[in-house]
Amino acid sequence: MFYALAAYLAWGLSPIYFKALRPAGPLEIASWRVIASVALLGAMTVVMGRGAEVARSLRDGRRALTLVATTLLITVNWLLYIWSVNSGHLLEASLGYFMNPLVTILLGVGFLKEGLDRRQKVAVGLAGVGVAWMVVALGRLPWISLALALSFALYTLLRKKAAIDAVAGLLVETSLLAPLALGWLAWVHSRGEGQFGTSWSMSALLLSAGLVTALPLVWFTVGVHRLRLSTVGILQYVAPTLQFSLAVMLYREPFGATQAVTFAFIWSGLALYTVDAIGKARRREPVPAVDPLD
Repeated sequence: MFYALAAYLAWGLSPIYFKALRPAGPLEIASWRVIASVALLGAMTVVMGRGAEVARSLRDGRRALTLVATTLLITVNWLLYIWSVNSGHLLEASLGYFMNPLVTILLGVGFLKEGLDRRQKVAVGLAGVGVAWMVVALGRLPWISLALALSFALYTLLRKKAAIDAVAGLLVETSLLAPLALGWLAWVHSRGEGQFGTSWSMSALLLSAGLVTALPLVWFTVGVHRLRLSTVGILQYVAPTLQFSLAVMLYREPFGATQAVTFAFIWSGLALYTVDAIGKARRREPVPAVDPLD
């Protein structure tokens, strides 16, 4: 529980970190996130003895192609999230991560031919009403929310199909991005626009991107391995709840009647979905007996 909660707290509080990097653009921040993650994850993979798994993934053509697709999806997700945080759209970003479980349900129907029970249909319907209300009230789609929810849900679906360890998988993905990241950093620094080296604090923050990316992933992997799925299902709302709180209370992003109605519908759908998921998990999952010293 401690490891899983630490991961979700880190993800929920990550806007504070990205706000501190605001003089740097989203592409520069994402590039440092890639480079620093490759270095840290590479060392972790060697220590954990996962090098063979990485090599097998690259030799398997179908899995390698899947990981190329997940690389593109996580790149879109990272860039859009960083941009959202630093351009005053954190509230809409948090809505996207609240919507993610319900979008995942729809992807299961579309790609895995899974059926929806009555509660799931109502939950998805409530989310749809919330989005429709925002479209009518604001005259535009909440594209940031939809893009973040869809990109991460698709990423999760494909990573499940790739069947690769979380740390090893992220190492492959960041390694595929590394040449592009290095090229971009070289270009912005040649133009004198790079933020690395402008101050000790900024340089340290940029180099910390690997820790900010990799450590929560490791904590999550350790935690989810030992927790019931129903518990993980509830904990997953910690991160967007913190993001929502930061957006409204700390960064004072606009939150009026339109946003309140939209979030109310989304939260109602999530509450119904969570109750349904917990009930199903309890019926089919034994409580894992874990030796605390293991």
